[in-house]
Amino acid sequence: MSSNYSSLSSPKAKGPAPFLAKTYALLEEGEEEESGEEGCSRRRKKIVSWNNEGTGFVVWSPAEFSDLTLPRYFKHNNFSSFIRQLNTYGFKKTSSRRWEFKHEKFQRGYKQMLMEITRKKSEPSVFPAFLKASSSSDDHQDHRHHQIMNDGSSAVDEESTNVHRQTLIEENQNLRREKVELQTQIAQFKDLQIKLLDCIAQHTGTSDHKETRLC
Repeated sequence: MSSNYSSLSSPKAKGPAPFLAKTYALLEEGEEEESGEEGCSRRRKKIVSWNNEGTGFVVWSPAEFSDLTLPRYFKHNNFSSFIRQLNTYGFKKTSSRRWEFKHEKFQRGYKQMLMEITRKKSEPSVFPAFLKASSSSDDHQDHRHHQIMNDGSSAVDEESTNVHRQTLIEENQNLRREKVELQTQIAQFKDLQIKLLDCIAQHTGTSDHKETRLC
């Protein structure tokens, strides 16, 4: 009877945050696809994967990750938004040469530890150093301060800057593509509007003509 009581009174097990669960799932999916292709002579290019130690993960191709992976798991293709989410859960960018992120409780084979990762309590305006842009000298000082905190260095690595610039270029291209699509839709709606107005005008003219004949 005591066992039944304890099972009824114990709280329901809480799962990990959806963002963490999805990020872990996309990495596991990549592992399964890679192991299934070991016998193939021609292997597909990596987009995202665990690092060699399984203590973090690497986004090898931010452009393909944004276009192919993010929409399947997060319903958007914004790489910067994904990185901001990582930052809110305490992930750190650990390499200046590639997009590698780590968290002590986010490791390959230890999915149960995801429940121990919590969202950081910080102001919404706080961004990670590798995404924050400065528009004034004061902002620039803040930017350098965050880089010292996150990377342990006051200098921005040239290769990291190049990767960041490439990501911004790719996002700009995505925005331009969306703009063209919206302009096309607007043009189609305008064309439809004109056709509807013509149809209404013709119908109204026909009705007026009939009324005139009756008079």
